[in-house]
Amino acid sequence: MGRDEKASSLSISELSVVLQGRRIITDLDLDVRAGEIIGLVGPNGSGKSTVLRCVYRALEPSGGVVRVGKDNLLDLSLRDSAQRVAALTQQTGTDFDFTVGEVVALGRAPHKRGNEPLTTRERELCRSAMDLLDIGHLADRGILGLSGGERQRVLIARALVQEPQVLILDEPTNHLDIRHQIELLGFLRTTGLTVLIVLHDLNLAAAVCDSRIPCGPMMFRRKVQRG
Repeated sequence: MGRDEKASSLSISELSVVLQGRRIITDLDLDVRAGEIIGLVGPNGSGKSTVLRCVYRALEPSGGVVRVGKDNLLDLSLRDSAQRVAALTQQTGTDFDFTVGEVVALGRAPHKRGNEPLTTRERELCRSAMDLLDIGHLADRGILGLSGGERQRVLIARALVQEPQVLILDEPTNHLDIRHQIELLGFLRTTGLTVLIVLHDLNLAAAVCDSRIPCGPMMFRRKVQRG
């Protein structure tokens, strides 16, 4: 899972979002180079998560285009989009007590058809992701019995198993202790993926991100300035 040619650029052009008559985002332009880590920072309600939702297609924008590489995501099927973009959101979770191994394996769903079993390579990919996130010993445990931090690491492993070109992370350090926060953010540097991440902790953002984009009304009326 090192840096390689699988990462792809992410381009957001003239993105606008209107929800219930309220304009949330206006004409946002943002270009993320392949393999780059960009952090969105700012107060609650500043539109950070809304931008992410448009990228992983939980929300269709009112206007504008989101491209991965040269492809407009809205021109792709949801399955094809999920092969390119993986997301860890604040709402990600399950009411079913799947084992950790089963949850991680769900990351392969966009690449499978029906009940097609995992290949040997895919099983090894799942094991490697669990080991990287320090959850290999939990593979047979039910996810509902885990701590918040353990569950968060399971979901990150699932996203990595998806083998995306772009990784979307909305407050991924929530519920993690300091050690695992540092390990996770350091690990992002080794993945080679294009990463768009929302972080409230400015120190963490400064440590891991190539650039930090301040969110708020001023951001969404011009091409953003990197910091």
